[in-house]
Amino acid sequence: MTASPTTANRVREHFQRAASSFDRLYESRALARIVRPGLYERYEIALEVARRYERPRILDIGCGSARIAEPLLDGGAGEYVGVDFAAPMLELARGRLARFGERATLIEADFLDADLTGRFDLVLALGVFDYIAEPEPMVRRLAALTTGSAVATFPRWSWIKGPLRHLRYEVVLDCPIYDYTIRELRFLFGAVGFERLRIVKRGSGFLVEAREGSLSRPD
Repeated sequence: MTASPTTANRVREHFQRAASSFDRLYESRALARIVRPGLYERYEIALEVARRYERPRILDIGCGSARIAEPLLDGGAGEYVGVDFAAPMLELARGRLARFGERATLIEADFLDADLTGRFDLVLALGVFDYIAEPEPMVRRLAALTTGSAVATFPRWSWIKGPLRHLRYEVVLDCPIYDYTIRELRFLFGAVGFERLRIVKRGSGFLVEAREGSLSRPD
């Protein structure tokens, strides 16, 4: 993640406090489908994209407690690298991924500062850009590390949910959040060389799958 030091610290502190409660959102996929359909859908699309590759090398930006790592590795991923700057999240992830040995690596760092070697078949950034004040450097590095596909999620403004969401995060939880438009997403990903962009609009967010090739229309 990248932001001013004060903003980044506020986001980090939020996830340090909320590590366990956030992790519990994934306890029941059936419940997630009803209560948090966007969470469930981005999870399923990421797994679908991963299945296109044989033993893919996967980078998960803002991996949190690495809930998605288990089905990725059980499904045949050759290597999983998770990056997050919240230590309590990574502590949960370490216990979860210990059985995979050297196939799973966890790095505590800001993504822009993380020491990452080589490139990845699939790069994930799920639920990360909600908290990014300046997304351009992050998307640029994401593109530099991607040889196949990138899958990322972005919130969009909704007059139904937006005001309450911003009030909850920015005032009650003291955690800044940001919204995006399709135009901004096309510019962000197009500027760093992604030519094929699939934008799925669901509820109060967007899911972007970026690859080389011809540009496609949003669903």
